[in-house]
Amino acid sequence: MNDALPPLPTIALGRWRHYKGGEYEVLGVVRHSETLQPLVLYRPLYASADTWVRPFEMFAETVVVDGRVRPRFERVG
Repeated sequence: MNDALPPLPTIALGRWRHYKGGEYEVLGVVRHSETLQPLVLYRPLYASADTWVRPFEMFAETVVVDGRVRPRFERVG
């Protein structure tokens, strides 16, 4: 393991809701093996049990919906 790697950002684990309505369980933050980019590891709670990753910055960003700025994902609970 390379001690020179920057620490991964943190995120609350558990249930999150996408701005389009789907709910997801965030399992953690991982690092891409080639780019070292932080990625959020999550799985949908409404369908399959597959796990997915999304760049941390994209997961945490805001989007404009109907002229209103809101988070792409919001913590539930």
